[in-house]
Amino acid sequence: MSSWTNVMKEKMENNLSVFRQWIRKVRTGRANPALLESVMVLYYGNQTPLTQMAQVSAPAPRTLMISPWDNKALKDIEQAIVRANLGLNPQSDGRVIRLNLPELTEERRKDLVKELKNRAEKHRVDMRNCRRATMEEVKKAVKDKQISEDEQKKLNEEIQKTTDQFIEKIEQILTAKEKEIMEI
Repeated sequence: MSSWTNVMKEKMENNLSVFRQWIRKVRTGRANPALLESVMVLYYGNQTPLTQMAQVSAPAPRTLMISPWDNKALKDIEQAIVRANLGLNPQSDGRVIRLNLPELTEERRKDLVKELKNRAEKHRVDMRNCRRATMEEVKKAVKDKQISEDEQKKLNEEIQKTTDQFIEKIEQILTAKEKEIMEI
């Protein structure tokens, strides 16, 4: 593999990773601790990720349970969840916080799928732009007589094959999440 394809592959891996992280946070009908990864708690004057202050688990399909390591942080965690605007109402019993996820309506499910498809398309476009930029670099190398036209042809085929593989991965992730959202 050439340095061009290695650089391109690294950029595509990063793009795919961003897509995976974003898609994990999309709320489905099921409780998923990843929903709370972005919640920051104001704790002793510092913004601290919730996941560093408590254990987050999903004891039931539509319930998240937060067990803070310091019970004095319960109120701070509750406030942070409300501020995060996730549409969840924290309920505390003095030791743990429970979050009951409301069931998604059919309309909301369709909206989520539409949003997923738009985001997936944005990432596919990013992949194609990366491919185009790499092919232009290879073309410039031919023009500067660094590589031959035969090498350019082989590199372009390799670049296209790699791009197709990454776009297929996006499709697989999208299809699985779509199925998860539409499941009742």
